[in-house]
Amino acid sequence: MEIPIKPIDQLLERVLCMNILSSDYFKELYRFKTYHEVIDEIYNQVDHVEPWMTGNCRGPSTAFCLLYKFFTMKLTVKQMHGLLKHPDSPYIRAVGFLYLRYAADPKTLWGWFEPYIKDDEEFSPGSNGRTTTMGVYVRDLLLGQYYFDTLFPRIPVPVMRAITANLEKLKLPTKHCGVTGESTRGSDDMARRPPSVKAALSVSFGQRAPHRASTRDSSPVRRTLPPLPSYDDSSSRRSPARNRSQSRDLPDRDRDYRDRDIDRDRERNRDRDRERDRYRRNEYDRRSRESSRREYHRESSSRRSRSRSRERSESSNQVRRGAGSPEVREKDRKSVSSNLAKLKDMYGDLSSDKGGEVGSGRVAGRDSGAEEVIRLGGSSWR
Repeated sequence: MEIPIKPIDQLLERVLCMNILSSDYFKELYRFKTYHEVIDEIYNQVDHVEPWMTGNCRGPSTAFCLLYKFFTMKLTVKQMHGLLKHPDSPYIRAVGFLYLRYAADPKTLWGWFEPYIKDDEEFSPGSNGRTTTMGVYVRDLLLGQYYFDTLFPRIPVPVMRAITANLEKLKLPTKHCGVTGESTRGSDDMARRPPSVKAALSVSFGQRAPHRASTRDSSPVRRTLPPLPSYDDSSSRRSPARNRSQSRDLPDRDRDYRDRDIDRDRERNRDRDRERDRYRRNEYDRRSRESSRREYHRESSSRRSRSRSRERSESSNQVRRGAGSPEVREKDRKSVSSNLAKLKDMYGDLSSDKGGEVGSGRVAGRDSGAEEVIRLGGSSWR
């Protein structure tokens, strides 16, 4: 019978999960096909059960890569009991307890952990060499929300109350002992850890990094962020280094206020970007409408000009076609003959011989008329 677990990507924090999947060591674990091969690898390679490696190489630890390998294998109840009772190495047992803390139903955790609450086997869960017993380690897994530099799935409040009541019945401590790291992030003893690549990875994945305040301040990614707003006028006159050193000592309430102001500034910047994008879209739509309107007017004017030129050409063609028709020539001939007849009535026919006298008389009369005109004009016209 398999232990029912949630989807694997919902068990671990996203930064840690992505680092495990991209590590070369985890890719080498593909060759392990059986449960016993993974146990042998834990026995040979694991010397602490922190989630991250120590030193300058800040990748996922060997223990958590093998834990993720167990997640993919989906252990059965029998295999889980074999892990928790394994006599060869305490780290095999510790990986088994981590598997239950991450994957098992919170309501079943006490039933799994109760037989080992007072286990006195000693080992060092962290890389600092600090030893503790398996019973204290198991109690810290139940009572703590944070595990070194990562975050456990949350246990519901009624279940946590039942676990605390059971510990009180056994007369055991109900407070976190600190063998699995501090119960809250940002503690002073862990703040001196060297900067790691987790800051850049967490920013790229869109998640807050599970490291300390000094890492946030010294990280090249965090260094580009704007300065945090101050709540005291006297603190604004202090040096930036003084402010960074005192940011670690802020209580949880002030830290919440600071995070809330940062979220408000980010929301304001997002609103400003949305307004700018909306203005640009409106401006683009307006310009596109104006250009389409100008194009429409240009096309309509060109169509009207083409229609007028077509009409002129048709009318000129009609005129040219009608000029050569017999009806038009006959009409022109009649108009010319009528005009000649009118001229003959007014001035006479000068070309005929019989009308010479009349023509001479008219000429004389025209001369006399000219004489009269000159006479009327005065003596200066002579």
